[in-house]
This record gives sequence, C-alpha cells and structure tokens, in this order.
Amino acid sequence: MSDLPDTDFTQRFIFDDRDIRGEWVALEQSYADVLARHPYPQPVAVLLGELMAATALLVGALKFDGLLVLQARSQGPIPLLMVECSSDRDIRGMARYEADQIPADATLAQLMPDGHLTLTIDPVKGQRYQGTVDLDGANLSECFTNYFVQSQQLNTRFWLDAKGGKARGLLLQQLPVDRQRDEEEREGSWQHVVALAGTLKPEEWSLDNETLLHRLYHEDAVRLFDIEPLRFHCSCSRERSGNALVSLGEEDAKALVEECGGKVEIDCQFCNERYFFDASDVAQLFAGGGTEAPSDTQH
Repeated sequence: MSDLPDTDFTQRFIFDDRDIRGEWVALEQSYADVLARHPYPQPVAVLLGELMAATALLVGALKFDGLLVLQARSQGPIPLLMVECSSDRDIRGMARYEADQIPADATLAQLMPDGHLTLTIDPVKGQRYQGTVDLDGANLSECFTNYFVQSQQLNTRFWLDAKGGKARGLLLQQLPVDRQRDEEEREGSWQHVVALAGTLKPEEWSLDNETLLHRLYHEDAVRLFDIEPLRFHCSCSRERSGNALVSLGEEDAKALVEECGGKVEIDCQFCNERYFFDASDVAQLFAGGGTEAPSDTQH
C-alpha cells in the first residue's frame, strides 16, 4: 500500500510499566477522498471524519481478518453515517442527511436524536459479530467509550477530532493483568494515563505522534510502533452491480430495465460511481457472458 503513509495511518504504542496500550490515527488524503464525493455540510463532514477515525482505531484494536462496518442511525437530520474499513486498512464512508435541517452549531443529540450505533465484524473466516448501543454521549468520542464499557467491560477511552480537512483520533485501552497485579495500582495507573490524555489541546492534534506522546507522557516509558498505512478505496465495481441484477432473477431484471426506460442506473452511495445496464447488458449477464457488455451504455 503506497498511498501517503505519512498522512493516513494508525500507529500503536504501549506503556512498558503499565498494563495499557494506545493507538493514534491520522486521516487526511482518505478523508479528503470521501468528502470529495459528496457536498457534505460541515457538521456532517465533521461527524463522518470522527467516525472514520474511530473505525480505523477499532480495526487495529480488534485484530481480525475481514471487514469492520460502523453504522450510526437516527430519525433526525442525519439518518445514517456509515464507514467500512478492511483489515487491509482500505476505508470508505458516506452519510445521508437533510441539508435544510442542519444548523452550523448543531450538537450530536440534535443531529442524531435517539440514535444508535451498530458495530459489525464480518470476518473472512468465522462467525459474523454485531453489537448495538445507543448514541448516548455528548459526542462520538463519548459514544464509543460508552460502547466498550457496556459491551466489552474494558477500560477504554476515545478522543476524536475532525477539522481543517484532517481527522485524528486517540484510543487508550487497559490490558489484562501482567505488569501491574494490584487492582488499586492498576486503577490509579489508568486514571493517570487518561487524565494526561484529557489535557490534549485542539491545536495539538496537528503535531506528529512522537511529539504528542512526549508532551503527554514524558515521565513514562512508552514504546511507539511502526505506522500502518490507510487509504481510501471503494469496493464497488461493474461486476458487483451486475451480480445485484442477477440476484433479482432474469424476468425481474428485464422488467426493471423496461421500468427505467431501457437503462438501469446503479449508483454507489460511497463513491458516487454510476454503472449502467441496458437490455443487451442484462441478456448477456444471464447468458453467462459477464459484465463486460458490448453496449455503449456501460460506465
């Protein structure tokens, strides 16, 4: 993966004398690629950037081979935020929103009232996992922190930030008992590390991770690992769109072409790519000829 690893990556760190791990995420080009596909209002763009940062952090934390999907849904002005990230760190995201109902200074509760957050892990091998919690925090950072407290019973904290075309995030998580066996000592250690992270100022998000760690934890022994690059990549394709038509069955697919005036248009909600299929394309699909139709209507 060669796409600007200095601007789009996760980077793990651990405390040598504490049972605590952490991870940073930085998204710039991939975030810009997502925003370039849709004219998102600023409050929507901010929430989408924060959700992208959280998703990338979780891919590193959960350690699996497959796809992680985060969906935040509500009945409010933003009915859906959705981000997917693969274990290979290909990431994409999208939002649905009512532009005329989104004031510039709206809170999460106003934008997504009575919302809920669903996390889905779709592994290459093994069983699919899904968990859902309410969007009950003042911001997405609190919501993700609450999710882990409720579902994983792990001391976990998130800090998420998206502004100026960059999305950043920090995850801290307590590890199983190893270096610190006294429960009171472990709790004091956790509170110490979290309190220092809470002093992170908005303007400091632009600093590199090594500088940030030194500012926050210069009295601790902290090891920073190599970066794991991320990139925007959409998994849509003409072939997948054709398979969706095939799944309808031949008669229904032909009827759909007629209903659409002779040409079906399938849009990708993530990247805005459009794929077109006319009667000859559909006939070739069901004849086993694949999606590379001779028609001049294909995208």
